[in-house]
Formats: sequence, C-alpha cells, structure tokens
Amino acid sequence: MRERGRRTRVTLRLVLITLLASAVTATAAPVKPRAVLVTPFDASTLDPDTQWVGEGIAQVLTLALAQHPAFVQIDRSRLRAIGQPEAWVEPAIVQAARAVKAENALFGSVVRRGDALVVQARLLDLRPSSPEPMALEPITVADGELLTRLASLPLAYARTMNVAIGDAEARRMETAAQPTRSLKAFELYARARAAAQRGGQEAREQSVDLLARAIEADPSFVVAQYTLGTVHQGLGNRWKAAAQFRAATQLDASYPEPYKALGDLFLAAPRRLFDQAIEAYSKAIELRPFYADAYVGLGEAQAAKGDVDGAVASFTKALTHNPVNARVHMSLGKIYYTEKGLYYESVNAYKKAIELDAQSVEARMGLGEVYEDKGLYKEAIEEYRRVIELEPKHTGAMYNLAIVYEKTDPAEAIAQWERYIALASQLPSEKDWVDVARQHLRKLRNQLKD
Repeated sequence: MRERGRRTRVTLRLVLITLLASAVTATAAPVKPRAVLVTPFDASTLDPDTQWVGEGIAQVLTLALAQHPAFVQIDRSRLRAIGQPEAWVEPAIVQAARAVKAENALFGSVVRRGDALVVQARLLDLRPSSPEPMALEPITVADGELLTRLASLPLAYARTMNVAIGDAEARRMETAAQPTRSLKAFELYARARAAAQRGGQEAREQSVDLLARAIEADPSFVVAQYTLGTVHQGLGNRWKAAAQFRAATQLDASYPEPYKALGDLFLAAPRRLFDQAIEAYSKAIELRPFYADAYVGLGEAQAAKGDVDGAVASFTKALTHNPVNARVHMSLGKIYYTEKGLYYESVNAYKKAIELDAQSVEARMGLGEVYEDKGLYKEAIEEYRRVIELEPKHTGAMYNLAIVYEKTDPAEAIAQWERYIALASQLPSEKDWVDVARQHLRKLRNQLKD
C-alpha cells in the first residue's frame, strides 16, 4: 500500500476495544433514530419556471428534520449511483429508498389548482409488513404564502410518524423550515441545491452562481452562506470554503453545520490542524448534542492526536445517535487495524461501512489496504478496482493497484503504472509519488527484459 505518508501508528490497548464494544451495546439512546430519505416532490406538471418548488419542499424538510434526534437523514448524493429519475414518483422512490436502506421515505407531489399550489405529502414505510404509502393532509398554498405554509409540513410528518415533539423542538423545526423571508432567495437556493445534487464541475459552478445570487437577494441567508462553502469545498477551493463557513458562523453563531464543516477542513489541512478541528467539532456538538457526523469528526481528530480514549467515546456517541453511519464503521476499521492490528475486527468494520454505503471510496480503500497488508492480493485488487470504478481518477487506488500487481502480474503492473503516471503527472500534489512510480516502472521493464 502507499507507504507513502500513512499516519504513524500508535499503540491501542485491547481493553479500549472491549470498552467500545460494550459501550455501544450498553448505551441506550433516549430517542430511537430512524433512517429517512427525503426526496424532491414531483412538480413535473408545473410550468418549468415553477418546478423548483419540488426541490424547495425537500430542502424545507431537510433543514427542519435535522433539528430532531429521531431523524437520521440519508445524504441524497448517495442516489447518484442509481441514476436521477425524470420525476420523483412512487416507483422511483421505492427503488431509491431500498437502495440506501432507508426506513422511511418522505415524498409527494405539488400541482396547480387555479391560482394556488396544492402540496400532497406522502410517507413510505419500508418495513416488509408496512401498508401502502400514507397521504398527509394536503396543503393549499396561495401566491406569496409558500414559505409560511411549508413551515408546518415537517411537524406534520413528525406527528404522522408518531415522533414526540416538545415545544422547544417544535420551535426549532419551524424556525429551520423558514431559512429566509425572501421567496426569490429561497428559489435560487433550491435551484442551487438541485444543481449541486447532479454532481460534477459544471453543476457545482452553476450552484455557486445561484447561491451567490441568493445571498445577494438576502445577505442574512445563513444556510445559503454555509451551502456556498460546501460547494466551494467540493470544487477544491478550501480558502473560499473556509471564508463562507466563517461568514455563516458570524451571521448565526447558533448554527452548528459550519462549525462541523470547519472541523473537516482543519482535519484535512496539509498541516493537520488537529486542535482547531477538535475545537470546531466540539462547538458543533455543543450546539447540537445529537450531531453524529460531528462526533465522528471529533473522534478522528482525537485518534490522530493519540487520544484513543477520547476517540472511543466520540465514536460511541456517534453510533448512539446514528447507528447506520458508515463513516463511524470506517473509522473503527482504521483503529482496529492501524493502531492495534486486529485484522478480523477491521475487516468486519470496513465491510459494515460498505454495506451501509456501497459508494464509500474510503472504506473500500481501507479494506483493500488491509487485504494487501495481509497478502490477500486477489481481494485487494477487487477493492482497488471498485474504487477506480467509482472514481476513475483516484490516484491512490491506481498507485496501490500497481503495487499489488507487481506481486501477481508484472505485465499488468507495467500497464497500471503507465496509467497512473499519465494521470498523476498532471497533479502537483502527486509529484513525489510519480517519481517513485517511474522507478518502479523502470525496474519492472528491466526485469522483463532479463
């Protein structure tokens, strides 16, 4: 595997691994979380200039449900692997929900009747014994009332799902469901989110333009400020992303998402700013105590600093609030193997992460490296090839694959090194590895000549 800058291993006492397993089993969450998939409402019958409302409804639900620990929302980016349907109708919803192992799907339709829009929300239960999708009470929206009328929808869903909602939680959900008072800003935001969901450079650049216009329409639109940061991050613009996240925290110091996003940036920074990452993740958790992804980031930062006890506690908390979080299991896979050398536990953790998210490139890379380290080259090749299928320009997988082929198929190793060098030589960050790759390639060619 890429010998190549892997984090220094630290010793992990076996008792801590036992502690993690027992703590996860023994800890009972006060609220049972459920995995839900929120999709755009079908607005295909509306005129093209109004169809953005379908995405807008999904965004209202997404923002509001994030305020309650009962809802673990599945990132819609995971749906790209199964394709984007022309319309989010029931058959497409069922297929998508089953693919990502959702327990419930929140979807519906929006049509025009006279001068008003009618929103028909529906709820799908994915349990085998569940009945047909349930229809909620329709919402009629007159012109100019969209933002205020949609604010009641998340609570309607929660009550239909028999989720207990306290007064404070209801207020938070209603507030989150109205992220701006400007209908134009919200339209631009919804269009931007729809563009970002398509993925790819062009779609992200379109999303940046739309979000910038949304912020221009409402400079206090904190969610748009934060989202613009996430799109810049996806484009590789770290400094612009950080600036947007900080702008969001200045607009609303109680909004946890940008603190968590800053933690991710600090953790991935070239100088690995672990202390700053821990501070940012801790702030996000302080604001939202059930923020599972923030606990995962906190655990990874703590593990990187050698604070194994802290990492164990953070990962345990993450699983309490989101037992289907693939990233937690991936992180555990790293701990089990790189810090203790527990092969079977590591493989099982990585496999669990892949079971929960088959598109997880990091989990497949981790599993491939474990297989490679143990001499299971066939299995390692399979995982690295799967990574390249998911991300054809993943230089790490290409490099590792060439290394493994050196041990099993020198001719194929030569071809793989050539592919790696052709791609990686264009990337300044890969310069040192390209030099090493050329040395491997020369050695193999000389061996074949002899």
